[in-house]
Amino acid sequence: MAFEHPISGEGVSTDYLNKLFAAVGSHARVTDAVVTGDKSYGQEMVSTAARTFIEVKYAPGAPADLPTRLVLKLARGVDDIMGPFYRNEVEFYTHIRPDLSIEAPRSLGGHFDVKSKRFSLILEDLRERRARFPNVLDSVTLDEVRCLLQTLANLHARYWNSPRFRDDLRWVETHLTGGVADLMNNLAPSYIQHEIDTQKFKAEFVGSIGATGATLLAGVQALQRHQARLPQTLLHGDTHLGNTYLLPNARGGLLDWQLMVRGHHMHDVSYLITTALTIADRRSHERDLLAFYLDQLAAAGASGVANFETTWREYRRALVWGVYIGWLTTPVVNYGWEINVVNHLRLITAYVDHETAKLVKEIQ
Repeated sequence: MAFEHPISGEGVSTDYLNKLFAAVGSHARVTDAVVTGDKSYGQEMVSTAARTFIEVKYAPGAPADLPTRLVLKLARGVDDIMGPFYRNEVEFYTHIRPDLSIEAPRSLGGHFDVKSKRFSLILEDLRERRARFPNVLDSVTLDEVRCLLQTLANLHARYWNSPRFRDDLRWVETHLTGGVADLMNNLAPSYIQHEIDTQKFKAEFVGSIGATGATLLAGVQALQRHQARLPQTLLHGDTHLGNTYLLPNARGGLLDWQLMVRGHHMHDVSYLITTALTIADRRSHERDLLAFYLDQLAAAGASGVANFETTWREYRRALVWGVYIGWLTTPVVNYGWEINVVNHLRLITAYVDHETAKLVKEIQ
């Protein structure tokens, strides 16, 4: 099926939406679609993909539970370097999301075009369920962080050392192999160095820990080789607070699955806790939160999990990824100045608090 994916709502029609439904085998069809908004690159929370908001009407016979307010994720329109991210997210929503019971957006259709490197995903508009989308400028309670950790525990337990990674899920990439890994290891470093060279606050943060872009990259790559020898599960891959949502019924969900990967669970847990809490709250409560997560992981069926102190060590070591990949790679235009700086400050402070550089040196 041929697709010409738009990069804004101007190219969205009922025919286009129906092709996306059909691409995943859905028999639902829309008879009317009204674009109610667009968010393109550099606007508010748009980072690697644009978003178009649509209200639709369905043809008779459609399932009664189909949402009428949709979000269409589209290529950001700047370049095609994000192709591996787009393909990865379409694969998640097409092949994995239908089997998950955790809180994550419902997808109704999607497609990645190999030639153009553009994509499209039809997702429910979570505002219909009164979702709140927190970021580091918001106050997040410990109970809300526990809700998000519960979601991670259920995800991680479901795929804990799963034999499916050698079978039907063998296509799931790792931090060492695949298109996303290639982008992160071979292309992203030059963008990160540009950020360090041109953004004074980033240069100051890196200098404050006695590091350079090159030494942090070497640390991340050593971490990923090390983690590949540890228990593996399915990761969200990019669990900073801005990629989560909170619902009124005390449930927490995960957005933006472009960095989904097979890897070590502390990659997700460490990044979430560190970005979700103020520095003071993180210092006071992170050990208790990690213990809560491990209890939930065991309750959900994961076996052979390392003890608390061993896991705590990996939690601390995993921070190097958040410092280097997580936010040095993120231009200020993506989320704005204050969100960018606060994420850096929380991650750098935790990196120092936990002697992450020393822990990374042990595995190099």
